[in-house]
Amino acid sequence: MMDMSYFPIFILLFLFSFCKSDDSLTQGKPLYPGNMLVSKGGIFALGFFSPTNSNRGLYVGIWFYNIREPNRTIVWVANRDNSATSTSPATLTISNKSDLVLSDSRGRTLWMTKNNITAEEGANASAILLDTGNLVLSLPNGTIIWQSFDHPTDTIMPGMKFLLSYKDHVVGRLIAWKGPYDPSVGEFSFSLDPSSKMQIVTWHGTKLYCRMKVWNGASVSGGTYPGNTSSVVYQTIVNTGDKFYLMYTVSDGSPYARIMLDYTGTMRLLTWNSHTSSWVATSERPTGGYGVYGSCGTFGYSDFTGAVPTCQCLDGFKSNSLNSSSGCQRVEVLKCGKQNHFVALPRMKVPDKFLRIQNRSFDQCAAECSRNCSCTAYAYANLSSSSTMADQTRCLIWTGELVDTWKVNNYGENLYIRLANPSGAHDKSNLLKIVLSVLTCLLLLMCIALAWRCKYRVKRRKKEIQKKLMLGCLSSSSELVGENLEALFVSFEDIVVATDNFSDSNMLGRGGFGKVYKGVLEGNKEVAIKRLSYGSGQGIEEFRNEVTLIAKLQHRNLVRLFSCCIHEDEKLLVYEYMANKSLDSFLFDDTRKYVLDWLTRFKIIKGVARGLLYLHQDSRLTIIHRDLKASNILLDKDMNPKISDFGMARIFGGNQQQGDTIRVVGTFGYMSPEYVMIGSFSVKSDTYSFGVLLLEIVSGLKISSPQLIMNFPNLTAYAWRLWEDGNARCLVDSSINENCPIHEVLRCIQVGLLCVQEHPDARPLMSSVVFMLENETTSLPAPEQPAYFATRNLEIGHICENMEDSSNTMSMTLMGR
Repeated sequence: MMDMSYFPIFILLFLFSFCKSDDSLTQGKPLYPGNMLVSKGGIFALGFFSPTNSNRGLYVGIWFYNIREPNRTIVWVANRDNSATSTSPATLTISNKSDLVLSDSRGRTLWMTKNNITAEEGANASAILLDTGNLVLSLPNGTIIWQSFDHPTDTIMPGMKFLLSYKDHVVGRLIAWKGPYDPSVGEFSFSLDPSSKMQIVTWHGTKLYCRMKVWNGASVSGGTYPGNTSSVVYQTIVNTGDKFYLMYTVSDGSPYARIMLDYTGTMRLLTWNSHTSSWVATSERPTGGYGVYGSCGTFGYSDFTGAVPTCQCLDGFKSNSLNSSSGCQRVEVLKCGKQNHFVALPRMKVPDKFLRIQNRSFDQCAAECSRNCSCTAYAYANLSSSSTMADQTRCLIWTGELVDTWKVNNYGENLYIRLANPSGAHDKSNLLKIVLSVLTCLLLLMCIALAWRCKYRVKRRKKEIQKKLMLGCLSSSSELVGENLEALFVSFEDIVVATDNFSDSNMLGRGGFGKVYKGVLEGNKEVAIKRLSYGSGQGIEEFRNEVTLIAKLQHRNLVRLFSCCIHEDEKLLVYEYMANKSLDSFLFDDTRKYVLDWLTRFKIIKGVARGLLYLHQDSRLTIIHRDLKASNILLDKDMNPKISDFGMARIFGGNQQQGDTIRVVGTFGYMSPEYVMIGSFSVKSDTYSFGVLLLEIVSGLKISSPQLIMNFPNLTAYAWRLWEDGNARCLVDSSINENCPIHEVLRCIQVGLLCVQEHPDARPLMSSVVFMLENETTSLPAPEQPAYFATRNLEIGHICENMEDSSNTMSMTLMGR
């Protein structure tokens, strides 16, 4: 029977739901048993708890507030090895030195943080429980001095950066509960393998229990796992050089998901099912004994690709016995000096006990294993597109037996294993089969050749019709006179093959114009194919306009057009493939913007400026882009910017400097005031758009960001007020604020404000902008107040039907003194 001395504890816990709850803890407001903190959205709670079916006393922990007994789920525990007792009630306070301190009435410290803050520095520190489940202790100036996400117990929450190692030292470790109702430190733990620094593993005490994943060495890598019925969980492993961490995110942003190491040593991905009011394990390792280190023996592997995991033998091996866990042996014995070959096994978690060889290409890695008689397998990864390390390859080789291999669905790589060639007797027995097969193949080839010839004639005829249609469309453009139009042609059938019939798996993105697909044309050339949609507003005129411009323009900061196609109602443009897609996919994504350090952002700013200068001044034509924005700036594998989407561009001839239109095109927020209000556009219109883009790159905010302080309708107004008040540094994106030359950033902000001035004559030409960006010693004029549009988070789209309609969907407010 439970000790009656703990009865008052449960009375307090029963009454806690009637006490007033808050999300913050201050130095003047301690937390007592019966009280709790509840996050702002009512998702998590922090307070005192006693484990179910336990008389172990009281602990301070964090749990899901809306998931009640008996399913209450604890995600973090403070005093897991030092519980409070009913005879000496405990209190959670913030000390004068800004430490969280859990102590009992006898003055005994049960648990505390160690922040090394003086009493003067730590005055008025407070802690807040966030809707992510993170308890954050911070100073009044906002400086975070401690957070529970940096000290997890047995659970990883969505958005938590679980630090595996820092400066090549293993630091992060999850430790399971000792039992289902005992939060104290258990026997199982989860961390980076200190011997290889490449394997994420679980331990049973000091013994290796389960190898969860072998890192491929990339700066950013990951995989996907099923969440609940409406979400997907993404796993990301990030290496920044000093820091190596693991992070999980949920596609629908739900906090009701977690990665937990339970007391049996099983790592589980759990999502909450609101219909059954229970946690559902969508992934777990090990599973039913499969996945435990070496559970399938030597040369065997755990196969997780089926409905039920099983032990299988590697290709070229057979089971040692009826017991599938006893390992496998070779079908043909491998001997030095005898002919052999390598077989590729896809989607494998590679075996343990590998040797990494530095600075090898794929062929060199294969040769390294081939000439070593004892080498039984190798694996290779090329990291040149993502790694920041000096050695941008990963060559692993194995000698002797292969132990602890998996086959999986959602991650893995090719494992090349060495097998002996079939014996001579076996070769002779197959000779007759080979001869008969060759004769049969020759007859089939003759039939196929006849059929192919007929099909080729039909296909060639179709291509000729498509080519004539395209040439007829483009030949009416006076700007393309003298250009080799036939060189731009690609058939619709070739595009269908290149995109796997416009498969969704090859889709790179979509916009108002239609969809963009990745494709591979002849010669393994990777391309991006824009498929204009019927409702995009881009008709034959815009299609001809884009082909005309990009075909005549060549610059390192403009996207290259390889070819185009017209097929019935289809209009398609084939561009060079940009590995990193568009700027907005990094700039406005909190999980990816860390890739954009200041040097990269400044390179993008200068690259876009040079591209615009080429359009305005240095090319054979004078081009006004009219739709410059973050989503139209593409990034190659080295993060070099290239301006794209010339469907709305206009060509000026002779000494023409300005144009007027009743057909306003572009994106709200990026368009200049004179263009929106009276349809007047010039090179200064692009300068305005560039200024908005520059401010977005520096701040990491969209032109109409919801994060802006009230009474500021958009980014230009916010930036101007900060500049005018001498607080321009506050505009800088927090992800780069501490690691950027502030004088260079402030100079960029000033250039951006010069570009968004109300009057076109006050804005600099792009030649002046490039000069100002590349010459730090040149003094800059003071910017005037910009005009800005009233608060509307609305994109006009690429085409407004006329000025009258457009004026009904936007308004302008002039900033004046």
